[in-house]
Amino acid sequence: MPAHRSKSEKKDAEKQLRRDPYEVLGVLRNSTDQEIKSAYRKMALKYHPDKTANDPIAADMFKEVTFSYNILSDPEKRRQYDTAGFEAVEAESQELELDLSSLGAVNTVFAALFSKLGVPIKTSVSATILEEALNGRVSVDPLLLGQAVTKKVEKQCAHFYAVTITEEEVSSGLVCRVESSSKSKFKLLYFDQEANSGLSLALQEDSKRTGKITSAGMYFLGFPVYRLDHTNNSMAQAKDPESAFFKKLDGFQQCEVTELKAGTHVFAVYGDNFFKSVNYTIQVLCAASFAQEKEDLRSVEAQILTKRAELAKFETEYREVLVQFTDMTSRYAQEMQSIDELLKQRNEIHSAYTTAPVMKRSSSKNRLRKSSFKKAAAEAPAPTEQEEDEEEQEEESSRQRNKKPSTCDKSETLKKKSRWYNLHLKLDKKKPC
Repeated sequence: MPAHRSKSEKKDAEKQLRRDPYEVLGVLRNSTDQEIKSAYRKMALKYHPDKTANDPIAADMFKEVTFSYNILSDPEKRRQYDTAGFEAVEAESQELELDLSSLGAVNTVFAALFSKLGVPIKTSVSATILEEALNGRVSVDPLLLGQAVTKKVEKQCAHFYAVTITEEEVSSGLVCRVESSSKSKFKLLYFDQEANSGLSLALQEDSKRTGKITSAGMYFLGFPVYRLDHTNNSMAQAKDPESAFFKKLDGFQQCEVTELKAGTHVFAVYGDNFFKSVNYTIQVLCAASFAQEKEDLRSVEAQILTKRAELAKFETEYREVLVQFTDMTSRYAQEMQSIDELLKQRNEIHSAYTTAPVMKRSSSKNRLRKSSFKKAAAEAPAPTEQEEDEEEQEEESSRQRNKKPSTCDKSETLKKKSRWYNLHLKLDKKKPC
């Protein structure tokens, strides 16, 4: 009977069976982002669950292809893998792009709920749409340069447009913009034309809310332009806002296609809402009349690149100072506690001087005093008979003095007083004094 393996053992076994992401996608280590993206899309179409239902081998291949692309499509994760392999990349943190067309009603409801709560959810273009485009089975409408077209596209569906440009217009540059006044979510797509008249996805821009509308744009101006992916930073912001600040410009990456050739080019608008259709307006413009805007864009993006390099350097300095600050804060608390303890001891010593202790008389001292008094009395000479009589007379006289007089004694006293005065004063009321 085979031994039961724990979850950690199974996980370690899966890590050992992992193949090199470059090998999985069939690309070289020095391949460009565009080559990696093209290889992923071809393999994702080949092993997509919509095409290979009930095939567990194809399902595993699709997961492996998606996992490999998630590493190689992120510059930071790709650098970490090239430096230290899978150990530097956390598999649990990889973000999968959801194909809403294959989720089902229940899962779509949950995905929409999480999106409403602010959880960033990456979505991908339906594999059915990409396969139909690759096989040349999509309808493409012509779009004149400068023409604005307003339409409604259903969820997980796409409208394709073909724009023809000249050499002069190529040198001036081209701008494709899509807006939705209903704040709907959509994707702006650009396709390369294959030899068999098929279309392969080359560029993709997700709509972003700007004020009361959502919009997306592609710029082919003859010099490198950049796009900013906010999804990874949104996830990092929720986990660690401080680290997210230093990684804020990591999603600022150069677009794969920066210049078009003269001829016909195909764009598409893909409805990315969970349930509703998308009302949109698409327009392709020649950038000849936007010469100042082109120079401003080139200048500000150059400054952003410089700031990204400065931010990486500043992060190192900030981390070092933060460690020192933490140490100083800890020492501050310790010193404060030590000073308070010393002052407390000093106050206790001062109070010992200023507060007199209460003296308690012991019973042994009282007994000693009584015994000494008795001893002195015993040693004194005995009084003579004459002295005793004198003492008795003094005591008797003191008692007589302290004794209260009776009523008889009072009358006798009054008689003595009247006799002593012996004066009889009679006043004649008739005669004036």
